[in-house]
Amino acid sequence: MSSIDITPPRQSEGTHLSWFRKAEAWLDDKGKGAWIAVMVLGFVFFWPVGLAVLAYMIWSKRMFNKSCNRGRTSSMSAARAAMRPSGNSAFDAYKQDMLRRLEDEQRAFEEFLERLREAKDKSEFDQFMSDRARNGQSAQGQNQNQGQAYQPPQDGGYDQGSQGQNY
Repeated sequence: MSSIDITPPRQSEGTHLSWFRKAEAWLDDKGKGAWIAVMVLGFVFFWPVGLAVLAYMIWSKRMFNKSCNRGRTSSMSAARAAMRPSGNSAFDAYKQDMLRRLEDEQRAFEEFLERLREAKDKSEFDQFMSDRARNGQSAQGQNQNQGQAYQPPQDGGYDQGSQGQNY
């Protein structure tokens, strides 16, 4: 004897949440950028909606999912894989030699950049000093053309003609 199941198919979460699950699945397919765009638009049009989306993203760990850490972990695993011996001694020797040459080249380039910065600083300082010397000579020439050098006032800087006048 066979049994026949006559129970109606049940809705897992009801119709009022199905649109939410569809929207959530669609945004997940589009990626984290879509979630951020929805959050920003929510803040622009009605700030509680943006706040709710932000809270949901944090609560459901969508802000911190594996796509954020993918670049860091893959680069670290690639670095570890590069340092592991391959089993081929000729290739390992070549790899060690190449890494040593690249490190030497990087060090030489950094030294070159340092010398370049020092030369630029020195040329800028020399330019400043020559401009300063040129400006100092032109100021002395102007004072000599007037026949007398600038002398500060002897009375402390007050004008003699304004004694006793209160403004």
